[in-house]
Amino acid sequence: MEKRITFHAGLLLRFFALLPLAFAGMRNAEAGGVTVITHGFSGNVTDWIIPMAEAVPRYPLFPGASYSCYQISITRNGSGQYIATASFLGGTQPTATDSGEILVKLDWSTLASFGGASSTNVATAASAALLSPTLIPEMGGRPLAELPIHLIGHSRGGSVVTEMARLLGAQGVWVDHVTTLDPRPVSALGDASVSTYANVLFADNFWQTMGDGLIVPNGQAVFGAYNRKLLDLNGGYSSSHSDVHLWYHGTLDLNTPATDTQATISSTQRSTWWTTAESTGAATGFRYSLIGGGDRLSQAEPAGVGDGRISDGFNGFWDLGGGFAPNRTALTSNSGLWPNVIRVALTHGAPVPAGEPFMASLYYQSGATTANTVELRVLLDPDFNPYNGNEIEIDRRSLPNTGTSGVAFTALEAGANPATVPPGVYALCTSLSDGTRTRYHYAPSSITITPSLQAPAIDADSLTRPNAAMRFNVLGFPGQNVTIMATTDFVSWTPVGTHLFTSTVWEFTDAEAGQFSRRFYRAELAPQPTFVSPRKETL
Repeated sequence: MEKRITFHAGLLLRFFALLPLAFAGMRNAEAGGVTVITHGFSGNVTDWIIPMAEAVPRYPLFPGASYSCYQISITRNGSGQYIATASFLGGTQPTATDSGEILVKLDWSTLASFGGASSTNVATAASAALLSPTLIPEMGGRPLAELPIHLIGHSRGGSVVTEMARLLGAQGVWVDHVTTLDPRPVSALGDASVSTYANVLFADNFWQTMGDGLIVPNGQAVFGAYNRKLLDLNGGYSSSHSDVHLWYHGTLDLNTPATDTQATISSTQRSTWWTTAESTGAATGFRYSLIGGGDRLSQAEPAGVGDGRISDGFNGFWDLGGGFAPNRTALTSNSGLWPNVIRVALTHGAPVPAGEPFMASLYYQSGATTANTVELRVLLDPDFNPYNGNEIEIDRRSLPNTGTSGVAFTALEAGANPATVPPGVYALCTSLSDGTRTRYHYAPSSITITPSLQAPAIDADSLTRPNAAMRFNVLGFPGQNVTIMATTDFVSWTPVGTHLFTSTVWEFTDAEAGQFSRRFYRAELAPQPTFVSPRKETL
């Protein structure tokens, strides 16, 4: 709608103006999670685990410059109780990073040999640590389990992490990813068998049988995982069992040579350890973490036809978008205490103007029963940390609880308020909360919010005429590039000023207005600047 405005003060100046606006409401990787790496029999976190964790922030798709690193130690006190303590090792405190990533070296070295503890003993203490709101003071009362979890374990540690997943599931917590590296539980020490449970979204297992079974243990296949049997591990440690975690290190550190400080991946290993489809390590292993952003539903068989598809590791116990498959072990108990966003994804990749709707899909599970509801919040975040205070809430709604015997899918429609969301590239963050417990999850692709397409307006009530000039307010939205056009005859229009909005009001002055017996004005959108994602998009 247009409105013509007349102003008389010696000269008759007519203005052509638009009515004021009504203010209303890509990469394939993500962070904002917890990565736990642990050792096996007689192991520790100082040899290869610390170097592996230090390689995560250097990974080509790591979305940020800062992260947090902790060590969680599981020990047994004088009363025979298993206890967990945490110590900060480096990086930035969790509430201030841009990646939202928390790296955890899980150390149970005092319990890892004969006379120590079973994998279940260790896992019980470790899973309780992830659920504890007081374990890490810098988290401000937030447990690590609020974020998506990736568990990585070698040898006996494979049994530890699958047991951790089972015990977290007993509390209603979903685990995004479990990675086992040549898993070898020791039954004589009471270790649990290795399996993939119904609360694990994706599992992969890298293993070998080139050891002698005594000095050099052999690993095993894992039910429910994408199983990749390694057939060539010459060089490295000269121990195929240890070479499995070196192989995985080589999917994080893509340099040649690459080292975990104990052994080195040379050009020879780069050319022989990985298949052509695995691109010398770049297209396997860590690539299928949330940070790596690989397609977990891929039907590819990197080791060759009949040797396992990537999608074999995707949860088929529930309808989560990958089809049904009997590839999970049911949980024997689930209290349903924690609400979970299991998967969230944008359903299109095109830029979205502020004020226009966009669509996303969400899979979730919450509640012990279907009674009551859970609160969903949808946030736009310029980084991947839901705790550092720069998130912008764009939607909040109640969803029905699913109970522990079901999961739910919902299609979300949301939009960015052009008055409160500056144009830019954002991560889409979702959270579910039952009022006591909260979990977060980011979509694996970014969303670009472009300036609003709503027309700018000239505020008639703001018109003034200081001296021979003409002054008025132009109303728009952040990011809009607005040009004021002027004419005397409604045939030839001339630009007399352009402004890139950073707020919602621009005070415009036409110093040449007094040179004309009459002049008409209109406000219109000019070409917008190009937005470039600050997030790494290629590998």
